[in-house]
Amino acid sequence: MMPGPTNVKSKVAIIDDEVDMRESVAQWLQLSGFEPISFDAAEPALKVIGPDFPGVVISDIRMPGMDGMALLRRLQSVDPGLPVILMTGHGDVPMAVEAMRIGAFDFVEKPFEPDRLADLCQRGGEARARTLETRALRRELSDGSVIMRRLMGASPAVEKLREQILDVAQADGHVLVLGETGTGKSLIATALHACGPRAAKPLVTMNCASVSPEQVEPMLFGGPDWPEKPLIDQAEGGTLCLEDIEALSPAAQARLLDAINDNDPNGTARHNIRIIAVSSRLGPGTPPAEVLRDDLYFRLAGLVLEAPPLRARGEDILTLFSHFTIQFAEEYGCEPPTLSAGDAANLVQAPWPGNIRQLINLAERAVLQARRGDNNISALLIDDGFQAPAFPLDAEKPLKEHVDAFEKMLIDHALRRNQGSVSAVMAELALPRRTLNEKMAKYGLSRQDYL
Repeated sequence: MMPGPTNVKSKVAIIDDEVDMRESVAQWLQLSGFEPISFDAAEPALKVIGPDFPGVVISDIRMPGMDGMALLRRLQSVDPGLPVILMTGHGDVPMAVEAMRIGAFDFVEKPFEPDRLADLCQRGGEARARTLETRALRRELSDGSVIMRRLMGASPAVEKLREQILDVAQADGHVLVLGETGTGKSLIATALHACGPRAAKPLVTMNCASVSPEQVEPMLFGGPDWPEKPLIDQAEGGTLCLEDIEALSPAAQARLLDAINDNDPNGTARHNIRIIAVSSRLGPGTPPAEVLRDDLYFRLAGLVLEAPPLRARGEDILTLFSHFTIQFAEEYGCEPPTLSAGDAANLVQAPWPGNIRQLINLAERAVLQARRGDNNISALLIDDGFQAPAFPLDAEKPLKEHVDAFEKMLIDHALRRNQGSVSAVMAELALPRRTLNEKMAKYGLSRQDYL
């Protein structure tokens, strides 16, 4: 899911040859919660503003040497997604309009209201944060570091899912993302957009179940009484993600199908969008006709991805539990809980009807419980309705899988507790260095990740 505005200060690069203007703008933006950096010319600014600059650029149009228009063109070649706001004199407005056409974020005419400039920086910073988040996700997916960041886990189900995301993202057809509630379908949809050819274009998301039925069609397609740009137009060139698509009324489904099939006289689609439909109801055992009209289903189901349920992910459950308990322990200022062998076995075997969402909730409760000295995590599972078996091992799974999962969890926890100190882990687990190194390699554990 894409992030909303954060409390992190956005950088703002201010470029103006007039020292008074430069300093006054910087002072106002600093008071408004930004982190300004100032330059008296374009050339020194270009040495600092590179691809992925985490903020916004404000530049005067008229400057000696490289002017604002030339700077805009240079910055567009460096990073087309960088928001550039131009400051103009009265006679420069036509030039500023031309700058908007070639990619400027906006412009302000001198003298301007400081609040107007701060508002533009706020909106530009939020847009920049979304761009960088999407960009980072795409890089993570392509280089594999997402294993520890987004789609965590090393189970065959997750490895297969990563491969499918990279393949389907490049196909550019409409996609159905299926899976139980809480399995991360929205993240998969975001990843599909970020890894595909439309990554630089908008990703527009609507949860069909959270919008009142009378507003769904105007919000999607517009209408005489709808004051905003319809979502299908906002997503032009990019991706329209429809979560809980089964909540669309028959009338809305018909209009969506018409929009997909709508071509101009030359046979070209009027809406250049990719639709990612997300559903918790479609899937094995459910006839599509019970959820969507057949013709819409078959238009959307050319490509299908299914998020695996948590119970099918084996030792990923322990990896995720460890990750979330460490996060919550940092938030609450305490140590993460320690898992017993029984707790670990019960976590792996629990049915997890709420999937990852349920695991996150349990991890937070486990940390809060541990703050008062109680580490009985199995009791929390029982509170969630899980009946621990008399013999905690699943007879359908080989014993070796449970042993490996538990061993990996013990080494992972020891590395975290000792911040990557191999000698400390050797002492804690009574393992010789060679044996520890072999086991870390076997389970994909790197000392660098714990420093």
